[in-house]
Amino acid sequence: MRIREREYAVSATIRLVEGDWSWVQHLLDDGSGTRHRLSVEDGPELELVFWTAEPSATVTPGAPTIELGGRRFTWTETGQARYTATGETELPSTGTMRYHDYQSGGAARLSFEAYGEEGWRVSRGDLLGPADLTIHPTPELR
Repeated sequence: MRIREREYAVSATIRLVEGDWSWVQHLLDDGSGTRHRLSVEDGPELELVFWTAEPSATVTPGAPTIELGGRRFTWTETGQARYTATGETELPSTGTMRYHDYQSGGAARLSFEAYGEEGWRVSRGDLLGPADLTIHPTPELR
């Protein structure tokens, strides 16, 4: 998969369901050791967000606004979903995930996720357009 001129391999997929809503997160590997993921929400409009982990972030969710990296993010949604994981996730294959999502401007995102009883994982995201993404079929699908 190519995202904005950089190649990534999909190492795992997490499927999430909250009520009638579902979405998918693909964990991506570019060989750098940095955690990346692509979230795909197929609601009224397709929403693609490219996420990069912020393991050194010291902020916590819950406030109406959060400052991080010189940006102010505003709370947009909070919830809990059931998940099913396949591939190299370091997670149990099924469980629950809590989240808090924030937004800054039109394309910048901030997400807090906690799987099971673990602590919050913080990620910054960028909304992608369809032209930002190229999917390559796996060799066995060609």
